[in-house]
Amino acid sequence: MKKKISELPWNEKFQHRNQHVIKHIDKKFSDIPENSDILIATPQIFDDCIRKIPLGKSVDLKKVRQDLAKRYKVDHTCPVTTGMFVRIVAEATYEKIQKGLPIEEATPFWRVISPQTPIAKKLSFGTDFLLKMRKEEGIS
Repeated sequence: MKKKISELPWNEKFQHRNQHVIKHIDKKFSDIPENSDILIATPQIFDDCIRKIPLGKSVDLKKVRQDLAKRYKVDHTCPVTTGMFVRIVAEATYEKIQKGLPIEEATPFWRVISPQTPIAKKLSFGTDFLLKMRKEEGIS
């Protein structure tokens, strides 16, 4: 019997969606106005983007969304899937760290997830790791 996506381990969720989609929306959605073209990215796209953030720097997800929209030549990046996919990146990376991945090789998701954000509150491993990594890098 095939498992539901929600039942898959985080690293399988990371690999599950591998093609971005561009959609046109006619109605206002979240912080996106009507008649906009939006990017529905993938966990891999967010992983690649997060890996480019320099040590000791933090970028909020709104800026990440703006940068991706510009790169894909659309009006906006979907805020809902951004949250979902960034969480998948964080959870999958944390699983790898727990299995021995050196921190230098890990996707530094703590550079985009502030401990006060809604995503941080959903992380299965809590916010202590985020706080530790942000402190080590001098990110407030």
